[in-house]
Amino acid sequence: MTKKTNALPERSQIPKEKTWNLDPLYRNISSWEKDFKSLDSLLADFMSCRGTLKKSAENLKTAFGKNDALDRCLEKVHTYAHLKSDEDTANSANSSRLDRVTAKHSEIEGETAWLEPEIFELPDSKLKAYLKSPCLSFYKRSLEELLRDRPHTLSEPEEKILGLASDALSTPYKAFTMLSNADLKFPEVPDGKGGEVELSHGNYTKLVESQNREIRKSAFTAMYGTISKYRNTFAAVLDGAIKTHTFEAKIRNYTSSLRASLHEDNIPDEVYTNLIRTVRRNLPSLHSYFELRKKVLKLKKLDMYDIYCPIVPDCEMEISWEDACRYVRESLEPLGPEYCRVIDRALNERWIDVLECRGKKCGAYSGGCYDSIPYILMNYNGTMNDVFTLTHELGHSMHSYLSNKKQDYHYARYCIFAAEAASTTNELLLHAYLMKKFTDKKIRLYLHNRLAEEIRCTVFRQTMFAEFEKLIHEKREKGVPLSADELSSAYFKINSEYHGSAIEPDDKIRMEWARIPHFYYDFYVYQYATGFSAAMKFSENILGGDKSKLDAYMKFLQAGDSKDVLDILKDAGVDLSKPGPVEACMSHFAETVSHLKKELTGKA
Repeated sequence: MTKKTNALPERSQIPKEKTWNLDPLYRNISSWEKDFKSLDSLLADFMSCRGTLKKSAENLKTAFGKNDALDRCLEKVHTYAHLKSDEDTANSANSSRLDRVTAKHSEIEGETAWLEPEIFELPDSKLKAYLKSPCLSFYKRSLEELLRDRPHTLSEPEEKILGLASDALSTPYKAFTMLSNADLKFPEVPDGKGGEVELSHGNYTKLVESQNREIRKSAFTAMYGTISKYRNTFAAVLDGAIKTHTFEAKIRNYTSSLRASLHEDNIPDEVYTNLIRTVRRNLPSLHSYFELRKKVLKLKKLDMYDIYCPIVPDCEMEISWEDACRYVRESLEPLGPEYCRVIDRALNERWIDVLECRGKKCGAYSGGCYDSIPYILMNYNGTMNDVFTLTHELGHSMHSYLSNKKQDYHYARYCIFAAEAASTTNELLLHAYLMKKFTDKKIRLYLHNRLAEEIRCTVFRQTMFAEFEKLIHEKREKGVPLSADELSSAYFKINSEYHGSAIEPDDKIRMEWARIPHFYYDFYVYQYATGFSAAMKFSENILGGDKSKLDAYMKFLQAGDSKDVLDILKDAGVDLSKPGPVEACMSHFAETVSHLKKELTGKA
C-alpha cells in the first residue's frame, strides 16, 4: 500500500487571503527602486551638514532631521526587501534585492559615521549649552544618550571602517539562515494519520506534541539526525557570530560582550545575572513538573521528545485559522474598543502571512517600519501553540502601531526589552479567556498545562538559553575555540541541569543549539523571560478592571523610546531592576504545577 505524502505547498498554491499584502508598502518593484535610488540624494543631503555642528544648535537640529529622513527611507526599503525575501528564501531575485539594500545599509553606515565623533569633538561648554537650547529640546534625550555612548565611540575613520564592515560582519547570521531555511532538507516522517509528511522547522513542534510517542521520537530523531550531519558547519557559523560580538565589544572598550549588548538600553548586568540566579534557585519546581509529567504519561523515564505533548491526552486540539482569529479577537476585548478595532484590521486586511510553504522563513515574527503596517509572518499549523503565537505577534504589532501613532519617528522605535512584555501580555489574556470559555474539566486541565508549558518554555527554557549564550561568549572572550564538540558539551551540561533526573539525558539534544536562530541576535533571549514576568503583572492589572492601570498599560504601549525602558516599565507598574517580578512568576509556576498535580493524581 502506498503511503500518502503531504509535501509542503509552493507559495503560488497558498490562498491570496492568507498571504500578506505588501502593496501598501510598495505597489511594484519600480517604486521600490525609486526609493532605493533616492537614498543617494538623502545621503548627500545629510552629508552637507558635516563640519557645521559647532556653528549653532540649529545646525545640529538640521543634521538630526536629515539623518532621520535618510534612516526612515532606508528602513522602508529594507523592510520590503526582507519581507519579500522571507516569503521564499530560495528566490534569487528576492535575496539579491535584500543583499543590495544590506550592502547599501553598510555603505551608509560608513559614510554617516562622522556624526557622533563630530558631536563629541564639541567643547564641553558648547555641549552643555546645546543641552539647554530650546532649539534642541526635542533631541535632548538623544544628546544625553550620545554622551553616555562617548567612552565607546571611536574616531571618525574608525567608525567609518566599522560601518563599512557591518555587512561582512553579518555573514554568519546570513549563512545560518540560508543553511537552516533554504539548504537543509529533512526526511519524511510519519504524520500520525497513516501517511508521511516532510519534516520542517515549522511542523516540528506539532509533531513532538503528538500523543503518539513513536511520532514524537521519529520527528526528534529526524530533526537532530539531519542537523548533526552539518554539526561542524553550524559550529563554524555560530563561532563566527560570537567572534563578531566579542570583537565589537572589545574594540568599543566594553568589559564584555554582555555589557556591550545591555549598554544600548541602559540595562544593568544585574538584570541578566539576577534572572539566571532566580530561575536557577527555582529549578526544583521545574523538576517537580517533569516528575508529574513522567507519572501522567506512565513512563519510567522521560526523553527530551516527551516534554512537549499535552499531559491531558484527550484534549489534543486542532484549531482552524478562523477559530484562532475569533479566539484571539475576543480575548483582547479587555484592552478596549480602540485596540480591538486595529486588531480587526490586522486579521481582515492581510497584515498576516499565514501558512507554511516551501522556502518560506521558519518561525514567526512581527515586522514592519514607521511607514508600513506592522506585518506578521506565521507558519500556522493549527495547534494551540500557533494560536498563542498569533496573539503574541499581534502584541508586537499593536505595540509598533501605537508607538508609531503616538511618537515622532525619532522616538518611535521601542527596544526589544519592552517588546516581549507587550506580546506576552496578549498570551496571558488569551489564556484567561480560554479558561472562561471552556468549562470541560479536561480542556481546562489542558489549559493549565499549557500555562505551565508557557512558563517553562518562555522563562525556564529561555533563561537556559541565556545562560548558555553568556557561557559561550565568555569562552570566546577567553580564547576558547567554539568547536562543535565544545558547543555540544557545554549545551548538554546546562540542558541536563535544567531538566533534572526525571529526563533521560538524550545524547541527540547536544545539537539543539544549532537550530536556535536567537543565538545570533546578541543576548536577545533573556528578554523573553523578563518580558513574561512583566506580562504576568500587566495581565493581572488589565483583568482586574482598574481603568487607571489599563491606561498606564496603554501609555506603556505608546511610549516608544521616549524614556529608558526600565523607567517606562516602572511607570506602568513593573520594576524589573529587582528580582521581585521574576520571583512572582516562579511562584505562579509552582502554584500551577501544584494545581495540576492535585487534579491529575489526587495528591497535593
